[in-house]
Amino acid sequence: MRIEKRLSKTFKQFTQSGKAGGIVLIACTLVSLAIANSSFGPAYLGFWQTYVGGLTIEHWVNDALMAIFFLLIGLELERELYNGELSDLRNAMLPIMAAVGGIGVPALIHFLLNGGTLTQAGVGIPMATDIAFALGVLALLGSKVPASLKVFLTALAVMDDLGAIIVIAVFYTAQFSFLYLISALGVFVGLLLMNRVLRVMALLPYLIGGALMWFLMLKSGVHATIAGVLLAFAIPYSATEDDATSPSHRLEHVLHKPVAFLILPVFALANTGILIGTGWAQELLSANSLGILLGLVIGKPLGVFLFSFAAVMLGVCRLPLDLAWRHILGAGLLAGIGFTMSIFITNLAFIGQAGVINGSKMAILIASLTAGLIGFVWLKMFGAPLASDPDPDTMDFDTSPLPGPLGSR
Repeated sequence: MRIEKRLSKTFKQFTQSGKAGGIVLIACTLVSLAIANSSFGPAYLGFWQTYVGGLTIEHWVNDALMAIFFLLIGLELERELYNGELSDLRNAMLPIMAAVGGIGVPALIHFLLNGGTLTQAGVGIPMATDIAFALGVLALLGSKVPASLKVFLTALAVMDDLGAIIVIAVFYTAQFSFLYLISALGVFVGLLLMNRVLRVMALLPYLIGGALMWFLMLKSGVHATIAGVLLAFAIPYSATEDDATSPSHRLEHVLHKPVAFLILPVFALANTGILIGTGWAQELLSANSLGILLGLVIGKPLGVFLFSFAAVMLGVCRLPLDLAWRHILGAGLLAGIGFTMSIFITNLAFIGQAGVINGSKMAILIASLTAGLIGFVWLKMFGAPLASDPDPDTMDFDTSPLPGPLGSR
């Protein structure tokens, strides 16, 4: 029995723009690394630390521009939760459980190597998934991977990063303001009431409220990008899939290209100027660097795969009919691209420790490149959509063996 998997038009637009945007993102990363380690490096790095309006340019990029990116991700996730692939609770539980494993196992690996030491604070570094790079790599594969894998990885990455943001809020917030946080959540509740009770369909009031919520979240000490996700779930969506008149659909359509070709490239330029010092190779052998490397490259796919497998076997959820376990493993490998969020956590974990920060960033860079390359090659070789779906009357999930030494499929 063949089951056709259909994604919303807006999600297809998102992944298609991500294919070209992923190439631009990689190019910007290479340019940033090259300039940072050239004679122009000091001026280049100094530019991003220039203060404008009370914040550095880098801070504006990371907290303001990326909030728009999270808004776009949230809009699509909302649509999939209500009208798409994740509208069924059992389907939604798969990426949720995968995210739990993708956060917990890498953190455990780092803790086992660094527990009780000065670098224990780095336990949060390998937890996160870089949504932009992970989806960019997957987008390069185009139709060579199943449609459901794109939805799965998107949901996994968003939940993974939301988990990391919660960790940041709880463990890495130096100056936390409960009053500002409550105020931000109050604005969110007000936007929900404006949507659900007053049925306001104009976009402008939501955008103004979202900007206020972002400011309050920033002042609270909690990572301000979470305001983008909250705003997405406050904006009215249509019960009719891809209704071009719904505010969420219209905003999503407007944001696609600016995010892919402006916001994410600027973010890469601002955050990948990593100095490659003379002792970087030796630093990779430290417990902290090994915890990051092993956590992202091994812990991520292991956690995603094992928790997903356990959830399916226990009947908590089911595997989408166009996915095999090899696809879940491939998604887990791509989830090992921690990069930008991992770098952000590094700066919070080791304030004032320049040597540890630089070593951590090198480990993140190498681990993310390794995870991305292995994930791309794996899915290129073994990620083709299933020729036919298993009969749902005889099985709830795909029990196909893995390719290579573990099986033939």
